[in-house]
Amino acid sequence: MTSFNELRAHAREIFAAGVRSADPFEAVKRHVEITDGILRADGRNYDLAAIANIFVIGCGKAAARMALALQEIIGARITGGVVVVKYGHGVLLEKIKVVEAGHPIPDRAGFDGARQVIDLVSRAGVADLILFVISGGGSALLPMPAEGLTLEDKQQTTQILLASGATIQEINALRKHLSRLKGGRLAELAYPASTVALVLSDVVGDRLDAIASGPTVGDATTFEDCLEIVRRYDLGGKIPATVLDLLERGARGEAAETPKPSAALFQKVQNIIVGSNRMALAAAQQRAAALGYQTRVLTSSIEGESRLVASSHCARIKEMLRRDRLARQPVCLISGGETTVTLRGEGWGGRNQEFAVAAAIEIAELDNVVVLSAGTDGTDGPTDAAGAIVDGTTVERGRAQGLDAHEFLSRNDSYHFLQATGDLLITGPTLTNVMDLQVVLVG
Repeated sequence: MTSFNELRAHAREIFAAGVRSADPFEAVKRHVEITDGILRADGRNYDLAAIANIFVIGCGKAAARMALALQEIIGARITGGVVVVKYGHGVLLEKIKVVEAGHPIPDRAGFDGARQVIDLVSRAGVADLILFVISGGGSALLPMPAEGLTLEDKQQTTQILLASGATIQEINALRKHLSRLKGGRLAELAYPASTVALVLSDVVGDRLDAIASGPTVGDATTFEDCLEIVRRYDLGGKIPATVLDLLERGARGEAAETPKPSAALFQKVQNIIVGSNRMALAAAQQRAAALGYQTRVLTSSIEGESRLVASSHCARIKEMLRRDRLARQPVCLISGGETTVTLRGEGWGGRNQEFAVAAAIEIAELDNVVVLSAGTDGTDGPTDAAGAIVDGTTVERGRAQGLDAHEFLSRNDSYHFLQATGDLLITGPTLTNVMDLQVVLVG
């Protein structure tokens, strides 16, 4: 029988293999190269002799490392650039300025970085090439409010949306319509320069219009869609009056819509997915198989309320145990995606930690079952943890300290419960971001 300690170590190994496969530096190098004076980007050629300037811009937790790959590939041909990353996610670059800023709530540093990006792309001409590196977190890290809004308006709206239980797609629909850069508006500013966007996906289904709120992709959503989201989550009396006024004016045709997919300007834009959650799942599966597990990838499209998704995962394990299908070989179930949390209390945590506490309750007293849930970026919510690893003893270890797992979960205080039980998974920034991974091991 495999011990809890061995299972926990294996879960870490499997998760780490998934993260390594999503290295943004290598992801960019797989898709961009220069040969005989031609820059090749995923099958499309750009003649360097015909290009006056090459600018590198970017946003997201992995943007600096992606820009580092472009620096190695292109070198002195880079004219200049600006990338905006989360605090602690920067690397030293030569001609490309790195701005560290706030995530998930935008801050003044991100606003200043966005201003620098706008200034740079606005100077680009028809003979210039803009290389835009995009990864998860880009929406919050490149905040430039629409006319009439303040950064504080966007900050307050983002906080309300994150606490509402709205999906990331719904949140991004509003972000696009409150921004001067998202929803294809950055491509609009860059036109007539050519733009190549290198995208590390952190969105279920790898939808280009949703990743970092699609700054180089036509937006199919409308102001009316945004108002419907406000109504769906009863946010009309919570979001700033200036935001609601803009949405209502836009729905009446009194404010400019985001550029739509059919706009001619997108003929000068190439969008390339360089990495995704599916790649991370494949690498995690390979590592689990090498460790001797019968391995199954459940899905790369996990969505929904975090604690309910955790319950569903554990129900599958219990059913398999009841049928005694696990007796001969240990099993590893792997999934990926991005769940949501509806805030009911004022605790501290993140969607992966909430998943872990809910799972710990479900597997309490089960022998040889370990559950890991963590963000591939190394951060979960506003905490210093990537997520957590729990097992059948987690709830009891908490109870021995006078802590009730149900109570902590009810007030969204997963961090402090898992901190007390020693089950937090702290990796530090990984400089990548392809959503979350869940690893369930049965010895």
